[in-house]
Amino acid sequence: MADQREFLTDKSIARLCAGEKQYKVRDSELPGFFVLVGKRRKTFMAQGEFWRDGVREFTAQVKLGDFGEMTTRQARGKAKEALGSIAKGQRPGEAPKIKPGSITLRQAWERYRDAHMKRKGRNSGTIEGYRDHMERLFKDWLDNPLARLGRQPHLVVERHEKLSKENGPYIANGSMRSLRAVYNHARKSNPDLLAVNPVSAIDWNKEHRRNTGMGPNDISGWLRELYAMDNPLRQEFHLFTLFSGSRPTALKKIRFEHVDLRRRIIHIPRPKGGEEKAFDIPLSRPMIRSIIRAIRWGRILYSAQATPWLFPADSEPGHLVEHKEERNILSKWGNDLRQSYRTLAQAAGVSELDIHLLMNHSLPGVNAGYITRDRLLRDHLRQQQQRISELIAHSVLSERDPSIVRWLGSANVDETAGRTETKHRFETMSMAA
Repeated sequence: MADQREFLTDKSIARLCAGEKQYKVRDSELPGFFVLVGKRRKTFMAQGEFWRDGVREFTAQVKLGDFGEMTTRQARGKAKEALGSIAKGQRPGEAPKIKPGSITLRQAWERYRDAHMKRKGRNSGTIEGYRDHMERLFKDWLDNPLARLGRQPHLVVERHEKLSKENGPYIANGSMRSLRAVYNHARKSNPDLLAVNPVSAIDWNKEHRRNTGMGPNDISGWLRELYAMDNPLRQEFHLFTLFSGSRPTALKKIRFEHVDLRRRIIHIPRPKGGEEKAFDIPLSRPMIRSIIRAIRWGRILYSAQATPWLFPADSEPGHLVEHKEERNILSKWGNDLRQSYRTLAQAAGVSELDIHLLMNHSLPGVNAGYITRDRLLRDHLRQQQQRISELIAHSVLSERDPSIVRWLGSANVDETAGRTETKHRFETMSMAA
């Protein structure tokens, strides 16, 4: 039976007849107030909707009482109260809480930073990346309710398009990943936030992996560029980045207590992913020679900062902070060298699984999860590391410039010549200073 509509009074309700099925008679004066007529009883009801920013967030229905136990006047008064509460965003029977959706983006970001990222030991660089997205790219949203973005996802779409044009597709996508993570975390303690993450409304920019790695035939030319640099400590940093394939952020923070030349490893306590991703880098012979040269140059150039750091610098933390170089001086650095390591490892015949272990990548497949990395570190992984280093060393030995060969300390080079070359370079730098 279709819903009926009339002005509800005690007399009009008393005349309503029971039917085979329940039906509603809605009050013509108070929207949302109606009586539900069943086979045995007539029940006063109220139904309302809560809307915000043109979006319906929820519909609520509440039982007011049975006809006969209360008058229509009394039921109408209770209906007004119930409908008023629903209009304010409170579901019937729910105790007053913090105003739904009142958490701001700033509060959500700070909780995510402190309760999630810091507690789980996330890398400081990762936290800084999120902070940049939240406090710079979304600065004008920080003090707005986070629920507003959930109700109006077109705001997120528009911001993504704006960032894509002004900051580039990669930064736009990265900032949206940060916003998505903050919103999902906030939902755990704020159930009034809409379940659908507003970031799901965007059309992601297509991203291409930067293919900037070098192959075996490219190493010789890069080494000439590296040798021509003025700062020998920065030379060793870039060279060691290529030898290890590690992320520059982790290498810059290597302390002497992390270096164990007897066991031929370097411990990385807080790589990308935090402390639980800590791992050891096995050292080949060329890598050890690079470390020794770095120690010597660090003591010469930055004696005050060289006590704790493998790659010291005249900076606030005392270690190398900025590793970028002018491309016309050094064409490959940073992540270029990490990609180069991956390419050279493949060329050296190192297996896919061993490359994952050496680069501290997550292991693919279920069976790989049963591999104990430490048991492979001492012998097998170090042998694979040596194979990669030897491929690089082969490019060194093919160089016609003997100074580069002496600098890298090939086993076939006279040590006295190597020391003479180092002394000459130090005297040249001292004169320039």
